[in-house]
Amino acid sequence: MVATMDDTKRLAIATKLADIKAVQELIISNEQKFISATTDSELVKRFQDMLKDDQKNLGIIDTVIVQYGVQSEPKKTTTEFVQKLEELMSGSELTLYEKVFQHELLKHQQTMSGIVLHKAAQKVGADIDAALGPLNTVNFESRAHQEQLKGVLETLGVRELTGMDADQGLWARVQDAVAALTGVAGSVVTQTTDKSDMNIQDVLRMDHQKVNVLFAEIKAAQNPAKRKEFFQQLDGDLRAHAIAENEVAYPAVRGKYAESDLQELYDEQNSWFPALDAMEKMDVMSEQFMSSLQRLMDEIMDHVRQEESTFFAALRDNFSSQQLEQIASEFKAKKSEVQRQAAGM
Repeated sequence: MVATMDDTKRLAIATKLADIKAVQELIISNEQKFISATTDSELVKRFQDMLKDDQKNLGIIDTVIVQYGVQSEPKKTTTEFVQKLEELMSGSELTLYEKVFQHELLKHQQTMSGIVLHKAAQKVGADIDAALGPLNTVNFESRAHQEQLKGVLETLGVRELTGMDADQGLWARVQDAVAALTGVAGSVVTQTTDKSDMNIQDVLRMDHQKVNVLFAEIKAAQNPAKRKEFFQQLDGDLRAHAIAENEVAYPAVRGKYAESDLQELYDEQNSWFPALDAMEKMDVMSEQFMSSLQRLMDEIMDHVRQEESTFFAALRDNFSSQQLEQIASEFKAKKSEVQRQAAGM
């Protein structure tokens, strides 16, 4: 297994992704508490809708982390912050209005973190930009929730101060309108980029697209350090992908797919490991390395074409949507396990 990359920029992005996941888990916990803390049916409905979005968005964040391929733990300060806010949300020190106020700030934090990650990805590598693409959904919906929460805060704040309900004035209607428009944008992104119930074909296709980008980046890189960085990412991605397919995706279709074709997929993938081992020892700027890279790329593209035709058809024809989603979850879990082992986690 290739050694963990020590590229500081990629590791910093991995840590920020881990931070985002930790905050997303806190957001879900908060919304579950808010639903239990109020009897107002309208507010309960809003929190329930947000919770549904945020549970889906946690799945998206998990997918992005696995696609990114570099695992990290959250920063210590993030972990401490989450623990402290969890204590406040569970206790009686803050009113419900004050808790929801802090929650709205968390939504802003998620939105800005996602935007910053996308901007950073554009500076580091196209493969990172591709892996982080589904975060657009989280960004849009966090922004929509911010606007909805402002209306909730108006309601809760006026009740706490006066014991009466706030008038549905112009400001509240503006909040609802902005939230609705933003929610539409978010739902479009959800439909076109990612969802928590991705099937195994969706996940494999994302892997294939990212590997294709990495091949292009390696070929284009003229700086030895940058070429080595891209190759290390390719190396780690291919190994994690191959192990997860060998242990999860391929066994799932045994008996439902021609055994000779399935064995061919196994053999092709297993041939990548010695090829990668040999390339790790080469000068990345040498003709030998580039010839080996082209040979590996040709083999993988042939492998991808077979997978996306006959193998995908076998999956589609023999499994329900729910089963395909379950295979995807198991595949991502295996990839994450491999990545964390490679990172010494």
